[in-house]
Amino acid sequence: MEKDMLIEVQGLKTYFYTDEGVVKAVDGVDFAIKKGKTLCVVGESGCGKSITARSIMRLIDSPGKIVEGSIKLAGKEGSEIDITALSPKGNEIRRIRGAEISMIFQEPMTSLNPIYTVGSQIAESVMLHQGLRKKDAMDVALEMLRKVHLSAPETRLKQYPHQLSGGMRQRVIIALAMCCNPSILIADEPTTALDVTVQAQILDLMAGLQESFDSSIIMITHNLGVISDIADDTAVMYLGKIVEQAPTRKLFEDPLHPYTQGLLNSVPVLGKKNKKKLVPIPGMVPSPTVELTKCAFEPRCSRKGPECANGIPPLREVSPGHWVSCFYQVNTMP
Repeated sequence: MEKDMLIEVQGLKTYFYTDEGVVKAVDGVDFAIKKGKTLCVVGESGCGKSITARSIMRLIDSPGKIVEGSIKLAGKEGSEIDITALSPKGNEIRRIRGAEISMIFQEPMTSLNPIYTVGSQIAESVMLHQGLRKKDAMDVALEMLRKVHLSAPETRLKQYPHQLSGGMRQRVIIALAMCCNPSILIADEPTTALDVTVQAQILDLMAGLQESFDSSIIMITHNLGVISDIADDTAVMYLGKIVEQAPTRKLFEDPLHPYTQGLLNSVPVLGKKNKKKLVPIPGMVPSPTVELTKCAFEPRCSRKGPECANGIPPLREVSPGHWVSCFYQVNTMP
């Protein structure tokens, strides 16, 4: 594992063995994150973003399985942990979840237990990972509700999830995820079910907490509009693979992969001066059960050439920190 890296994913493959065939949900993914940095993973629904996140947490249920690759984490105590070597139901991975890595899921109502109060759910995690007594754990829970700027935190502490709005529940989920000061926060579409104004508040809140706790963030999203101000780096996924990765500003200014260009061209921009028509990406995503012998994007690509139908392009570094998987981009670093 390279110096200064907090987490390093190499050659990750997560497959699902179904009656229809093997679904290669994640098919050879590589990325790394430094402490205090944010990586956004974007792409269409079904491209493997969420399964990548769940693989890091070892939350893959049958018939899914991590079949290859490594996920290495720099532990808080200075040790290097290979997450893929741990049992998905063992005590070690349970210790890591929450204490080292936490996750915010898409829908807060499915992440909160409806029969327990907000405070008791946060306190339970604190007692489990920090060994505090219930009273002290409830004090931590109250302080976390204050940190996520939840109104009337003393009252919310005693309320049940159904008594809160969607934005309030998402703040509770963030408090629950951050209560044990994890090194990495994985946010899987954390603003999807929220209106635009609340989305901005949640993103600002996450950025502020990241600075306070000095955590790294892996943001999973299909919305390019939410990442421009918060992500240090962005990885674009298509059919289980990363097809382009670069510093976010560089990716927006100079997208190289035709799929990335298609995603950016399909983002609406408000304002009278913006007259550019939206350009949809033609065709459909191939079935993940098909054994590919060519570029997965070739059937939908307007720039395809003969080589695109005869092989799978490797992910190559074409400029410092800018990686792309495309035969069209022929200039690579020496």
